[in-house]
Amino acid sequence: MWENAWEEFTPFLSYDVEIRTVICSTNAIESLNARYRWAVRARGHFPTEAAALKCLYLVTRSLDPTGAGRTRWTVRWKPALNAFAITFADRWPAAETY
Repeated sequence: MWENAWEEFTPFLSYDVEIRTVICSTNAIESLNARYRWAVRARGHFPTEAAALKCLYLVTRSLDPTGAGRTRWTVRWKPALNAFAITFADRWPAAETY
């Protein structure tokens, strides 16, 4: 029952709407993680860390080969990134907004 988990749920409500939206939209993130896992398993091992990063970069680029998704990504995530920068200013890398 939700009543039993109320203490764990109420901190979630203290975040901005933009942050709550990102927290709830994990399907895209899980899909990306699954593609990363598949690519790493298919290749076995990597001789260097740079080789592993290149593999992950190529997997990421293959999801949007034309680059048109960057505009959609920016429109969707800009409010959330700004909310993260404000809410977690002490932990955010630089005080810039997106």
